[in-house]
Amino acid sequence: MRAWIVALLAASSLAAGACPADADLRVRDLLGNWRAQFAGAGPSADLLLQTNPDWPDSLAGRIRREGREARLAGDLESGTFTLEESADGVRIDAVWVGQPVPGTCGREIRGVWREGGQEQGRDFVLRRVIGW
Repeated sequence: MRAWIVALLAASSLAAGACPADADLRVRDLLGNWRAQFAGAGPSADLLLQTNPDWPDSLAGRIRREGREARLAGDLESGTFTLEESADGVRIDAVWVGQPVPGTCGREIRGVWREGGQEQGRDFVLRRVIGW
């Protein structure tokens, strides 16, 4: 019985170790597929976040929304998540600024999406897509 309890405790510590503390989140913890939902009317979007080939501590990727695709570049610095969205890879069409939700192991990010330098933005929720 005692061996079983020790094994159970060891397994639960390994599982807990798989989830980084909120302050320890890094770009590598955000890599993968995500689904974006926006406040109010509007379509959701699918994102793929990868390591930026030019800057390994930054993000690169793409977003698909309503049959259109755009490029993404971003960072996670001091707990703030930022993405720049560009349809042509040159001009910035939209900016995402948010924070990982505490206690979600970096699987949910909430913030504001601003299109074309507009002051007023739309709230967004990004959720990690598991199993795709």
